Amino acid sequence: MQVSRRNFLKSLGAGTTLLAAGAFPFEAFAKDHFKVTILHTNDVHSRIEPFARGKYKGLGGAARRAALIKKIRQEETHVLLLDAGDIFQGTPYFNFFEGELDFKLMNAMAYDAATIGNHDFDAGMEALKKQAKAAKFPLLNTNYDFANTMMDGFVKPYQTFQKGPIKVGVFGVGVELDGLVPANLFGKTKYNDPIQAAQKTADYLKKEEDCQLVICLSHLGYEYETDKVSDKVLAAKTTGIDLIIGGHTHTFLETPTTFENAEGKPLVINQVGWAGIMLGRVDFYFRKDRKSKKAVGKAQKVG
Repeated sequence: MQVSRRNFLKSLGAGTTLLAAGAFPFEAFAKDHFKVTILHTNDVHSRIEPFARGKYKGLGGAARRAALIKKIRQEETHVLLLDAGDIFQGTPYFNFFEGELDFKLMNAMAYDAATIGNHDFDAGMEALKKQAKAAKFPLLNTNYDFANTMMDGFVKPYQTFQKGPIKVGVFGVGVELDGLVPANLFGKTKYNDPIQAAQKTADYLKKEEDCQLVICLSHLGYEYETDKVSDKVLAAKTTGIDLIIGGHTHTFLETPTTFENAEGKPLVINQVGWAGIMLGRVDFYFRKDRKSKKAVGKAQKVG
């Protein structure tokens, strides 16, 4: 996508990027950098068709999202498509198909990875396992222990992707299930501290896998009035994560937000509401040394 200098500087003012505002031509900057485009969704909740009425009339829908994703892939060379959970539940399509249609459509759109939200357990472990087996993309979570469940072996802690010279590490974390999901639906799934699990995985991806970009797919929620673990808390208490793609709280961020991690370094958080109304986008620009990177992003309506 062509990004004008005017729009670029506007995004700087909104605090959406790690780039420092300066008097330089953006086109020249972009030309000298390697670009990786991250597209993402969260809390789609089985919204297969666009809204027919109400506040979101004409927005959303799998066909329109697929068309937008296809268009961006035609414009960009290195693209990752990710989802931050709650793929299931919300329309009769889920009640009838129990997630099968959702995963078939995600396969057709060539999602690269997704994490698991609390509503993805709503049809029970057997249904989730069935869809995980059919998925052409990995389900990622590093703080749920599925060792004593039928999902053991069907969820990975992380996945790496090579985009040109850039190695990208992606992992997932999920919200505590007890109290949100009936116990019989998640069985003996064990919830571990997402901050500790995220830090351990981020360290591994940075130090052992030599990833230049580390992305966390989080179904923790953007922020809370209490001290409950959220994306903001995760950002402040960890290091090594470059981007948190959030879900769970249905937070609409037209542009990403930037926070400081535990070392005072910038970290980007983004979340795009619910129901596939928006497609999130964050573009990372890497210098030739692959160590210095900048980010800019803006969500786009699906409709």
